[in-house]
Amino acid sequence: MTYEASAIEVAGMLSDPVFRETVCRNQRATSYTVEIEGNVDAKAVRIEMAQPTDRVPAFAKKIVGDSTTIVQTETWSSPLRATVTIVIPGKPGDIQGTVTLVEVDGVTTETVDLEIKVKIPLVAAKIEELLAKLLGSAMRAEERTGKEWLGSESR
Repeated sequence: MTYEASAIEVAGMLSDPVFRETVCRNQRATSYTVEIEGNVDAKAVRIEMAQPTDRVPAFAKKIVGDSTTIVQTETWSSPLRATVTIVIPGKPGDIQGTVTLVEVDGVTTETVDLEIKVKIPLVAAKIEELLAKLLGSAMRAEERTGKEWLGSESR
């Protein structure tokens, strides 16, 4: 995700619970809670959201149902780096990785590097691929929201 803003501005945006709630709404969450402890320098972020599964293929919908809960936790050891874990409670598998912010000439790139592991025999690879697509869509929604947020004069 790329933003026309300094890394510290992007870090501030990612530290703002109102921004994170706006992202949840833009990701089609039907309910959500956002908790942020700390500040831009070091923080713990926990987002729990419920999302409809109407865009999920039939083979996966049998596993996840009509909606699914996602819990995302981020531990920011500095304004520019975090570890992230995403789980779907009650489902086998997890998603873990890192988030980094790098600024070059006033433009900040947020890189999210995740490893998806599903522990369901026979369909694990298909579900991992599906999760990667869904996460990509979620990140595009976050990037659009971030660009609007950073471009807003009311923040």
